[in-house]
Amino acid sequence: MSQLNALQKRRQSGVVTMAILLLIFTFIFYVTSSRVEPVVYSFYLGDEWKLISEWKIGSKSGVMIFLIFALIGVIISFIQFKNNKKITLGSLIFGFGSIMAFLSWAAAGKFIPLTGLLQAAVLLAVPLIFGSMAGLLCEKSGVINIAIEGQLLFAAFVSAVVASLSQNLIWGLISAPIAGVLVSWILAYFSIRFQVDQVILGFVINVLVLGLTNFFYTVLLVPYESTWNAAGSFSAIPIPVLSKIPIIGPILFNQTIIVYLMYLIVTVIQIALFKSKWGLRTRAVGELPIAADSVGIDVNKLRFRNVLIAGAVAGVGGAVFTIGAVGVFSQSMTAGAGFIALACLIFGKWSPKGALIAALFFGFTNSLQSNLSIAGVPIPSEFMLMIPYIATIIAVSGLIGRVRAPAADGIPYLRGTK
Repeated sequence: MSQLNALQKRRQSGVVTMAILLLIFTFIFYVTSSRVEPVVYSFYLGDEWKLISEWKIGSKSGVMIFLIFALIGVIISFIQFKNNKKITLGSLIFGFGSIMAFLSWAAAGKFIPLTGLLQAAVLLAVPLIFGSMAGLLCEKSGVINIAIEGQLLFAAFVSAVVASLSQNLIWGLISAPIAGVLVSWILAYFSIRFQVDQVILGFVINVLVLGLTNFFYTVLLVPYESTWNAAGSFSAIPIPVLSKIPIIGPILFNQTIIVYLMYLIVTVIQIALFKSKWGLRTRAVGELPIAADSVGIDVNKLRFRNVLIAGAVAGVGGAVFTIGAVGVFSQSMTAGAGFIALACLIFGKWSPKGALIAALFFGFTNSLQSNLSIAGVPIPSEFMLMIPYIATIIAVSGLIGRVRAPAADGIPYLRGTK
């Protein structure tokens, strides 16, 4: 009963927070928005997209319309709260309305390629999705994976080098998960066999990989760039029929092979974690390893195996930075993506679907700040990049519901101990 009351209090706090934010947004966006300057939204990519082309609306009218959406989200959240249900749907509607109201306010008199913005958001989210899935597999097993950054960076390096030497992007893609497994083996070996502090070990691995990649970049990739660092990148592959769907077609179904792999891997992880014997055992060793051990599950063996699988997943994400995008490796090119992936994992409440949504949210804000900068909107880009982290802090504080890591996360298991 007390747990139910605590959960209801958190949901109530979430509804109240959304209502307060709506009042603030109304004052900032509506009162200060331009009455005459229109916002032009583009809904097509390329000359063939003529079904829905452009939508021009006055800044103030756009703000009003989308604030109404946000209000509907608050109302739905309140109804869900009163019916003792999750406020997820209402929160999503509120978030959509708030973001679009902000865009209508900030981009007054500007041209916003909305379809291109969303397509870029998906691309920017892909390495975060792979990284958060890698963190999820580890932490559901009871191992904290701070080394996601190192796994992404080393895989980016190896995939670029292998693709350059072989002149074959597929070989580069195959090498990426192998590189991720090599890094994750260090994490698994020392944290599980020798019970080394997992957080400290993760940071050490990140520093080690950063040093190694910087060294080989300076010694090999810079002086012999045409041989060692000229990988090229995958081109987008439009899926017949699906890529022609208005608006969402080019966003989701005109992407590279790595993006399609992301769709597959996220689906497999979601199903396997909650619909298979492996998933049940994985969640058991992450929540109550002594109980899992009592029914014959080799806790440390399963943890070791899952950490290696997580490394392979992160490795594919690392390939996005090189052969999935720019085609070459550069120093520290992951730029903290592994830590952002951890934030996505926390924001997503340690679930595949939640981490996916959180990563897309991070990708969207990154894409949004880039587009607003190009459009000449006088809002500091740093402000836009802060938003996902503020949302993560709100999530961790419990304002949008309970956020709890697996009970045995980060706790080494020694047989015969509780």
